[in-house]
Amino acid sequence: MKSFDYQTSVTQLKKMAYAYYVLDDPIATDEEYDLLYHQVKKYESDHPHIIDPTSPTQRVGDTPLKEFEKNTHLQRMWSLDDIFNTQELKEWVDRILKAYPQSSFVCSPKFDGASLNLCYENGILSTATTRGDGQIGELVTQNARTIHSIPLSIPLQEKIEIRGEVVINKQNFESLNAQRAQNGENLFANPRNAAAGSLRQLDSQIVAQRKLNFIPWGVGYHTSKHTSFFGLVNEIFSYGFFKPPFIKHCKSIDEIQACYQEILNNRDQYPVMLDGMVIVVDEIPTQRSLGFTIKSPRFACAYKFPAIEKSSKIRSITLQVGRTGIITPVAELDPVEIEGAMISRATLHNFSEIAKKDIRIGDQVIIIRSGDVIPKIIKPLSALRKGDETPIVRPTQCPICQSELLIEEKFIKCQNLTCPARIQESLAHFVSKKALNIDGLGGKIIEQLYSQKLIQTIEDLYSLKKEDLLALEGWKEKKAQNALDGIQATKGVELWRLINALGIEHIGEGASKKLQNAFGLEVFNQNKENFLSLDGFGEEMAESFSEFISVNSEKIKRLLEIISPTCPAKSSDSSHWLYGKSVVLTGTMSQDRESIKTYLESLGAKVSSSVSKKTDYVIYGENAGSKLEKARELGVECLSEGELNRKI
Repeated sequence: MKSFDYQTSVTQLKKMAYAYYVLDDPIATDEEYDLLYHQVKKYESDHPHIIDPTSPTQRVGDTPLKEFEKNTHLQRMWSLDDIFNTQELKEWVDRILKAYPQSSFVCSPKFDGASLNLCYENGILSTATTRGDGQIGELVTQNARTIHSIPLSIPLQEKIEIRGEVVINKQNFESLNAQRAQNGENLFANPRNAAAGSLRQLDSQIVAQRKLNFIPWGVGYHTSKHTSFFGLVNEIFSYGFFKPPFIKHCKSIDEIQACYQEILNNRDQYPVMLDGMVIVVDEIPTQRSLGFTIKSPRFACAYKFPAIEKSSKIRSITLQVGRTGIITPVAELDPVEIEGAMISRATLHNFSEIAKKDIRIGDQVIIIRSGDVIPKIIKPLSALRKGDETPIVRPTQCPICQSELLIEEKFIKCQNLTCPARIQESLAHFVSKKALNIDGLGGKIIEQLYSQKLIQTIEDLYSLKKEDLLALEGWKEKKAQNALDGIQATKGVELWRLINALGIEHIGEGASKKLQNAFGLEVFNQNKENFLSLDGFGEEMAESFSEFISVNSEKIKRLLEIISPTCPAKSSDSSHWLYGKSVVLTGTMSQDRESIKTYLESLGAKVSSSVSKKTDYVIYGENAGSKLEKARELGVECLSEGELNRKI
């Protein structure tokens, strides 16, 4: 391998790894990376005396440790004081400004993970140490080297401690717990515990499989001449570290509060768990003057979010029957407050999940709540069991209609199409936003109309009379008219909405649009083979749709006559600049989001909900948040709503 240029190859391999693991924007295929990686590894095997310690091949240690050594931080790692509301924020900021009125602040997300202190000497990563007691932590350098967002070398030659958070994203956390459940291992309670537990693995090859990420948030010992903390951390990001999707320089309490609200509003869109926002005085000389209390810096604090993880006790189990007949077990809990809401129920998904996690009635369990969706139970606290907990038994009869249930590997299903619970859920889905989107009708109203026997089928919606509605409790002229107007407005609706509204198993919004685009109004006259020819349609989807048509042909015929759905002409102008482009919408627009989405799709665009390296355009309105920030970081073209309209 005399012609092999080792250093050039290592440099190229580093660039490929950085683009893939840190920027999430690969510059090479997996095959190209693997080929170069093995060429470098072969060369190093033949020439062990000249191995570059920063080579990507050196990230995984070979020998598991017996225990971790202790290591002393060059400068103490402090804990942050917490504040929880606007009054406490005002008091904290006022205390700073009273002594230093020209102070400004840096705001960034507070990531929920495990703190880690990296020490670089002569540009090379020398040690990685956990927080420990703030003065002495555990030496986990071998594990840190497996984390691709931790550079093995940086361009700064002076000694520096770079501090940050080791995190695992939500998707990888779910996958990790699923694998542990499959293997009969204890589950991690949350992503923070998963990150901390992974970082303390004695076998670094296990750590390498956990897909951890390191996000810098500050420094310890350093000799930098920077006077601005904002300038210093941005320089650190330029060394090859992952840059947070949101970090801002603020000059007033109003700007700080606006940052907090923006991060809070978008917390569920972040791929990793956040538990608040960090506020740091920007002026480094002022930081030094303010100093520290016995445990915390006076120049920084954590503005915490409302808690989203709590524990509670399972009192009983309720069985819910969905529109497809799937039985979902729901835990009835001792009420507990999460994010300002009193939570007394949490989904248990299915009985296989219950068995894997060994959840019992009477267990104290850990609950998490993400956004406004129903909370879910992560794991039981089995160590707290007293012996009177009882197993959760799989039902054999439908709790509503008492018919015998179909027992499958994961799911238990009521097969009775006339089951009242199935009918009611189907009606609620039919009028929902992503289906027929009927204003004035929601789940509670459907429940009332069904219980009063005004509607028993979808077709009954179109036979409702004003006098029937006015006879009901809580109904007045305006409410009744709005509901009837909403029902009439569905006539002539786009075909995909009707398909989606039918609630066919495995057929959602995306599949409904594909069916409309492929077959138009003839969609219900196709066979299974035709559906299988569609991109993304597998055996299960094609079988489900064709079987539904076969069983419900008369029902479909009546609905088509009543609603008369339409198929807008599909854009055939492949030369249009939006044709085939991936577009993401964010912020408050002058029109409702759904109308803009429909219009863009009519031009041939593919509207997505999240920003990635594959996104072509981000269209933004007022108060655009993290999606716009991420798009700019990835170099995605961003257009305001006005710019979009002018360009079209």
